[in-house]
Amino acid sequence: MRGRNELIRLLPKGVRAATRPFPAQVVREVWERGLTRPRAEDWTGPVDIVHATNFVAPPARAPIVITVHDVTFLRFPELCTPDTLRYPTLITRSLARGAVIHTPSEFVADEVRDHFGIDHDRVVAIASGVPVVEGGDADRGHAIVGADRYILALGTIEPRKNLTTLVRAFSNLATADPSLHLVLAGPPGWDSDRVGDAVNASASQARIHQLGFVADRDRADLLTGATVFAYPSLYEGFGFPPLEAMQCGVPVVASTAGSLPEILGDAASLVAPDDADALAEGLARLSNPGADRDQAIARGRAQVSQFSWTDTVEKLMSVYRSLQ
Repeated sequence: MRGRNELIRLLPKGVRAATRPFPAQVVREVWERGLTRPRAEDWTGPVDIVHATNFVAPPARAPIVITVHDVTFLRFPELCTPDTLRYPTLITRSLARGAVIHTPSEFVADEVRDHFGIDHDRVVAIASGVPVVEGGDADRGHAIVGADRYILALGTIEPRKNLTTLVRAFSNLATADPSLHLVLAGPPGWDSDRVGDAVNASASQARIHQLGFVADRDRADLLTGATVFAYPSLYEGFGFPPLEAMQCGVPVVASTAGSLPEILGDAASLVAPDDADALAEGLARLSNPGADRDQAIARGRAQVSQFSWTDTVEKLMSVYRSLQ
């Protein structure tokens, strides 16, 4: 209900929202069995294009575009929920009905082509724009944490984010840098217990802050006030948080996993996701004043400028026109 109401508020003038209730779990089970009803038009009326922006597309008379953000369900099924593991069958059903796949990176596009065995032209990689982080107050970020210098990690507490390795890396460097703290900000997920255990086992537990979900204002303040941003993910199809950090002038240490080398380029310090020592070294190097830190900040600002929502929309519109 909240999502439907939010959609109505955000739409520009002259655009109508179709907001009838959608029993997602029920219809997914029907579509998974290969049935072609209910169709998208049963909710919306006639449309020119159906763009399913989150993996699962309804059958439709109109051409279909599906956004596949990543293929964690294929690469790391052990990191997925049972519902997510249903995506391959649902995507295969849509492809059989002629759907075109949109991905946020060339890395994911190649993975989709390889796994589903579809023609190159049926998968199009169009990068997302980066949300503008507005009004961040570094002093307020410091006040939220209770420290002036901190490593920040943002995201749901799930295994793919590899936060236990980050906790180990921080424990490795904390003794040598007693003013540095670690902040884990993001809603609880199905790795919360394991991450909590890692924090409790750390000799530097008192300097590790688990904030849980943070509102947009606090998020902006935390980003702006961070000393360095850590993103040691095991796999990513795009990666908004490190780009947001770069936008705020914060240097980034990220993993070499998934699409991150493609998206972050040479603007981040990239380390193997399973190497806590290398992660600690990168965080230490960029958390202290010097040429490495200054260059990382400058490269980050240049890198994030390449991601524009205007460009994303124009390229998606080109895809839509090609299907009509």
